[in-house]
Amino acid sequence: MQASSPDIPSSELPQIPAKRYFTIGEVAELCGVKPHVLRYWEQEFTQLKPVKRGGNRRYYQHHEVMLIRRIRHLLYEEGFTISGARNRLGESAIMQHEDAQELERCKALMAEVRSEIEAALAELRG
Repeated sequence: MQASSPDIPSSELPQIPAKRYFTIGEVAELCGVKPHVLRYWEQEFTQLKPVKRGGNRRYYQHHEVMLIRRIRHLLYEEGFTISGARNRLGESAIMQHEDAQELERCKALMAEVRSEIEAALAELRG
């Protein structure tokens, strides 16, 4: 039985099973949208690129199912338009990249501080 799109809140979506690939029908059920909506979103959101195999059959990976749930949440629960959701997802990617860069800077600073402390300890002991 397939769920109709906006009627199911994200909190009531089924748990995603531990599988490598999901068919479009499975993803439709897991995300509470119809297959034609998933095909449309593929055209609108460049981050969504399922693997296509023989006969143009789509196979989605776990991270794509999570992305579809995020898109669904933005559109159906937060009231974003397609372009607004696209922009929000782009902002999220930029923020994640900036966070990763900041983490690397912090790690480098911590390593520098650690080496300075070790040098000071060595000087005090020696």
